[in-house]
Amino acid sequence: MNRCKSKIGVCVLAAMVMLAVLMTGIVPVSAEDKAEAQGIVDKASVTLGNFLRDKNYTWLNENIKNAKGILIYPQVLKAGYILGGSGGTGVLLVKEHSKGEWSQPAFYTVGSISFGLQIGGEAAETVILAMTQKAVDSLFTSSFKLGGDTSVALGPVGAGAQSDVTTDFIAFSKTKGIYGGINLDGSVVGVRDGLNKAYYGKEVSPVQIIVEKKVSNKGSSKLRATLEKAGR
Repeated sequence: MNRCKSKIGVCVLAAMVMLAVLMTGIVPVSAEDKAEAQGIVDKASVTLGNFLRDKNYTWLNENIKNAKGILIYPQVLKAGYILGGSGGTGVLLVKEHSKGEWSQPAFYTVGSISFGLQIGGEAAETVILAMTQKAVDSLFTSSFKLGGDTSVALGPVGAGAQSDVTTDFIAFSKTKGIYGGINLDGSVVGVRDGLNKAYYGKEVSPVQIIVEKKVSNKGSSKLRATLEKAGR
């Protein structure tokens, strides 16, 4: 009888521990998650550099200093890869114009993009400038749809491109040397909480990362330095 009671006690204790874990949301972050997060930041730095060095994106290069924030997606996959739609994971950084400094990165997904006919290949690099405070504020929600409460347009492409674009978001993309646009209207942008937790070692929201500056990671220094140099 005592042995049975002992077994019951152990089971009850184990159940209570498991319940406590579930209730507090304690989920271990794997080394793979951390590596994936840093890999996205590193690729975002490469993607940004590719755009800034490309003479077909002179408008982007000249106007990035006016942006309030930037979304960088190193790889956006075409239809058929992600739940029959398309999308990818990237990072958001927001500029503090008074100091000329860019924030730490927060991780975001984008989904259900329609590629223009001029886009070839299976994946595209995409940079989206957030030009208004309204655009930045919309990114602090858990998810939202582009083209709903916020406007989005394709950025001017071509050597010496000149245009006065008045919209919340301006998007640029390219793949395999082909320059063109993607239709972002109706696409859903969402926070990727798991990668934010993996990168900073604890659960943090984009507001805590970007506005409150509660966390930092030295792994983002190269990306932030590139942005600060481009945004002068």
